[in-house]
Amino acid sequence: MGNKLRSAGPPVAVMLLLLIVWQGAVWLFELEAWKLPGPVEIIREAAAIWPRLLEHTWATTKLAVFGFALGAATGVLVAAVLHLLPGARSGLYPLLVLTQNIPTIVLYPLLMIWLGLGLLPKLVLIVLVCFFPIAVAMLSGLSQRDPRLFDYLAMIGAGKWRIFRDLELPGAIPYLFSGLKIAAAYSITGVIVAEWLGASSGIGYYIKLSYSGFLVTRVFAGVAIIVLLSLAVFGVIVVLERWCMRWQRHKEVS
Repeated sequence: MGNKLRSAGPPVAVMLLLLIVWQGAVWLFELEAWKLPGPVEIIREAAAIWPRLLEHTWATTKLAVFGFALGAATGVLVAAVLHLLPGARSGLYPLLVLTQNIPTIVLYPLLMIWLGLGLLPKLVLIVLVCFFPIAVAMLSGLSQRDPRLFDYLAMIGAGKWRIFRDLELPGAIPYLFSGLKIAAAYSITGVIVAEWLGASSGIGYYIKLSYSGFLVTRVFAGVAIIVLLSLAVFGVIVVLERWCMRWQRHKEVS
């Protein structure tokens, strides 16, 4: 526990220093809140509208978690299929790359036209932005198998599925978590874009309304919520990664 607290100390100290410098600059140059509010003003404004802000935060969190889970499952499934079917990989992988070259701000209006204005286009957008880094990371991990263990399994007559299940899949777990960390940030970004362009709730919708009313302090409050959500999702994945790695090492020893 002490080591964890010490490792968290430097980034927390840097963040606090930046906030102090920010607030000091606002006071020193007497900047008005509609130009650049300080952290004190942002916290005060967030506290004043907390019930409404909490409602929008909950809407964004639910959508991000659900979409991220679907995107992760899709990424793992796509990686497994492309790995087990090399012919499919050579044909489909370039198409997967192409899906990532379309800006989300362009793609989401098309999804609304095709799928309507409900929950479905939002989920599809989040899945599209999340699955690719997970699929790429998993594919890299699945190809990094131990050649000695592979030769041993082949020697005892293990089939392709058993090699995948017992050797390649466990070895790809660290790579999977690398992809999950990247996709976690993408999931929040995808939700914000979807809420900005077509929603009646959520932090993206809240920031859009605040922009239209030139309520800059509320815009910064919304941005702060986005940062906190991204850090929270990233932290959860880090905890899961440590637990999973510990469980895997214990299983290997036993």
